[in-house]
Amino acid sequence: MSPTPINWLKTFKVASFGICSTVLLSACGSSQSQQNQPIKIDGSSTVYPITEKIVEQFNAENTKNVDVTANFSGTGGGFQKFCAGETDINNASRPISRSEMETCKQNNIAYIELPVAFDGLTVVVNPQNTWASEITVEELKKIWEPGAQQKITKWNQVRSSWPDRPLVLFGPGTDSGTYDYFTEAIVGKAGASRSDYTASEDDEILAQGVSGNPNTLGYFGYAYYDKNQDKLKPLAVDNGSGAVMPSEENLRQNQYRPLARPLFIYVNAAAARDNPLMTDFIDYYLRNAEGAVSSVGYIPFEEDDYSLLFRNFHKTKVGTAFGGESEFTMTIDEVLTKFTEW
Repeated sequence: MSPTPINWLKTFKVASFGICSTVLLSACGSSQSQQNQPIKIDGSSTVYPITEKIVEQFNAENTKNVDVTANFSGTGGGFQKFCAGETDINNASRPISRSEMETCKQNNIAYIELPVAFDGLTVVVNPQNTWASEITVEELKKIWEPGAQQKITKWNQVRSSWPDRPLVLFGPGTDSGTYDYFTEAIVGKAGASRSDYTASEDDEILAQGVSGNPNTLGYFGYAYYDKNQDKLKPLAVDNGSGAVMPSEENLRQNQYRPLARPLFIYVNAAAARDNPLMTDFIDYYLRNAEGAVSSVGYIPFEEDDYSLLFRNFHKTKVGTAFGGESEFTMTIDEVLTKFTEW
């Protein structure tokens, strides 16, 4: 495979925070008995298909009779549980936020941040929509900003050449990392969105909603479009440099911005140390991530990248490389520099 813009993982380093700021995985967390315990996973519905695939494979192959369970309540909802010590792993479609970092710190929850895939957040309409094939970032802002509530309700209010038809919106709920990422990238502030739309933490429900009405528009992770290609129509997004579709090629060439993003799992460091099954599971996850990511429709990293993450999981410091913020427009060289100098 040729070099790709997501090879910044080869120099991935994580920053430390508060307690455990210089503590290695082998020394972080409180002492617990060394025994296998159930593993609880929650968080992002976007990352859920990857983790679900790996959980199914792991449970089928492991011989220790301890099941791993995965659910989804959204990235934000998942971090609430994770930072309270209620779950062992949180799936996340955005980096951990500053407030979540502080909550984890207050509760003595140290974590390991592991990017596992790349995604192009996808704007979709119904296939019966014959008027729209692309949309600008400014038009997306016009649709979704808080001031649009109860005002921008027809397609021709977005673009005058579009028809005088109702604009019916579907999107993630407020606990979703996709909601946070999209609103920050498009509107300029995480959580700044109109609320008069059909919201759900379940992306399958959103896909079904858009597929059932010719006047709809929605957004979610690429895998849910990929799974429902016969029922949905993606829109190319123009950020001022021309309209670009959320394809694997455009994602790898760093052309699909500002809606391209890494996807993560966050691992409770103490649980990983004290529960032998946790180490087995994360090792299994990273060894099988490339195939699982491809199978559900996201963009996998290269095999060597996952090997590096495997080594990082066993020896790196806890914390985050993102400092509580998402990145939207950095070139891959800038990303590499950032992680090299971290």
